[in-house]
Amino acid sequence: MPHPPPIRYAMSRRRRNILFTACVLLAAGVACLDRTWLKQTLQPAPKTQQQFAARDLEKYHAKTFTVVRAVDGDTIDIDVPDGNYPHTRIRLWGVDTPETKDTRTAVMYFGPEASAFTKNLTEEKVVTVYLDKDKNTRDKYSRLLAYVQLPDKKFLNEVLLNEGCAYADLRFRHSYYNKYKQLEAAARSQKRGLWANVTREQLPDWLQRERPDLLKKR
Repeated sequence: MPHPPPIRYAMSRRRRNILFTACVLLAAGVACLDRTWLKQTLQPAPKTQQQFAARDLEKYHAKTFTVVRAVDGDTIDIDVPDGNYPHTRIRLWGVDTPETKDTRTAVMYFGPEASAFTKNLTEEKVVTVYLDKDKNTRDKYSRLLAYVQLPDKKFLNEVLLNEGCAYADLRFRHSYYNKYKQLEAAARSQKRGLWANVTREQLPDWLQRERPDLLKKR
C-alpha cells in the first residue's frame, strides 16, 4: 500500500517575520563592512611616491590606533597592517633618541631610559597619528613618518624633547623644524634628562657632525 505524501505545513507568519528580520540584519551587516578597508584592498597598488603618500594620508592621517609595541624611544608599532606586515611601524618625525636596537652601534647613553619613557607613554594606549602633508610620508626603511598625539593631547615628539629624552633631528626638514630645535635647546639649558650628564663623545655621530659647537670638549 503506497504511503501518503508528507504533509507540508504552511510557514507561520511569526516564523516568516523572524526570517525576514534576520535577512535584513544580515544585509545591513554586510553593507556596514569597513569601506575604507575594502577600498584599500581593491584599488590598484600605488606606483609613484605621490600615490604612496596619498594612500598613507587617507589611511593614517588624523586617525586613531592602538600602540602594540614601543620598539625604541623614537619608534612604535600600531595595530593596523602595512603591506605584508601585521602592524605599521612609525618613526617619529623630527626627533632622534639614543639607540638601543641598532646592531651597528652599542647601546647609547640614555637609550634605555628614553625607550622606557616611550613605552610607558604609549604601549596599549590609543594615539592619534598625524602626517606632514608637505613632506614624505615614509623614511628610507619604509617606516611611516608621523607626529603622534597621546591620550592627553600632547605630542610624543615634543614630550621627548621637553624631557631631554631626544635630540632634535637636524638631518631632515619638517614643518616643526625650528620649534623642535627650540624645545631641545630649552631642555639642554635646564639639563633635563640626558642633558644632565651627556658628553660630546656620547652623542650620535650625525649630531656631532651637524653641531660641531655642541658640548665642546673642555
